Amino acid sequence: MLFLGLAGIAIGLSWLAYFRVLQLGPASHVAPIDKLSLPLTIVLAVAFLHEPMTLRLAMGVLLIACGALLTTG
Repeated sequence: MLFLGLAGIAIGLSWLAYFRVLQLGPASHVAPIDKLSLPLTIVLAVAFLHEPMTLRLAMGVLLIACGALLTTG
């Protein structure tokens, strides 16, 4: 229960920071950078939790990252 509570606090703070960044910059640049959290999560899961990395998963991560970077350009 402690970790669930801490996770809830962290998510709340994350959203507050996200909305603050949206006030400071254009949404077309902020939102794609936020979407890079999914590829980062997958890479960390493979590195530290030893989850399997399939070719399909690797291609998906690469496409998400490329799409996010292309939309910020």
